[in-house]
Amino acid sequence: MRFFQLIPSGTQIDFIAKRRLCVGISVALLLAGLLAVPLRGVKLGIDFAGGTKIEFRFPPEARASEGPIREAVGACGVASPSVVRYGGPDSHDFVIQFQEATEAPPSDASCPITDAQRAALERAREAAGGSRAADERIDRITYALTNRIAEPEVLSVGFVGPRVGDELRRDGIAAIAIACGLILVYIAFRFNTRYAPGAVVALVHDIGITAGFFVIFGWEFDLSVLAAMLAILGYSLNDTIIVYDRIRELMALHTKYDLADVLNRAVNVTLSRTILTAGTTLISALVLLALGGEVLRPFAVAMVIGVLVGTYSSIFIAAPILLWLEQRAAAGAGPAKPARA
Repeated sequence: MRFFQLIPSGTQIDFIAKRRLCVGISVALLLAGLLAVPLRGVKLGIDFAGGTKIEFRFPPEARASEGPIREAVGACGVASPSVVRYGGPDSHDFVIQFQEATEAPPSDASCPITDAQRAALERAREAAGGSRAADERIDRITYALTNRIAEPEVLSVGFVGPRVGDELRRDGIAAIAIACGLILVYIAFRFNTRYAPGAVVALVHDIGITAGFFVIFGWEFDLSVLAAMLAILGYSLNDTIIVYDRIRELMALHTKYDLADVLNRAVNVTLSRTILTAGTTLISALVLLALGGEVLRPFAVAMVIGVLVGTYSSIFIAAPILLWLEQRAAAGAGPAKPARA
């Protein structure tokens, strides 16, 4: 019985020969991301920087859009508000997020607010533990939207204080660091201590380049991006382990071998699986990016970048680092001993 093969058997692409060029590209991307931090700064969402998130629903006849809503919220003294429509282009639901606001009242603060709106706001504040300053700010925004556009329905109100945001930021970084540490131990236990550095460097490489794109383009970091990065760790590790497992199998079949040739053969043998896995995951991420709306867009963007970079690193980062470590070990042991993992 014959099976469809995406990559014909016997394919021999010399991936290892291109390792210096690929490592150079990776280093350039990582340095660009690092240089962008002081030049452009890191844009944090309210999950990490603290702030207020309000969900409004406008009546269909209002024909509300992001521009007028942003102008109305800005008139309330809110600095750089984020206004996003969610639920599709014809939806009347909007999410307003902001981190800072002045205490200057808007010119239309006298616009009345209904008892139903006030009751909804009070329930949301009690549940979220919002401050009095945030309460007044939400009142001003509701007044302005009612006066300038239409009377909105308050769906939910969320508050994240600066202290909570700082804790979330530290916990997120710690989660990534702990995951990389445990992966280092797992790879060393399953394979060999010389395999582990390549896997961990590939993971740090994937997270660093993904984060670098967000800094360079000024995209916002929030909890959904953190979730995507943790998913990228698992995805990239899985692909690296497949390649490493085939390397170990090929090395067990031969008592003498050229390690560069073994690495190339292992990558070529697993190339069909790598392309199929990366392709299906990438298609899912692209569909989410196209149809998921503004709320899911940061997660989808991070996944698209992570899948591409993770597949690339399993071939051009993890395997070459293993080769470099083995060459150093062989050089230290003397030329008479073959390089073994």
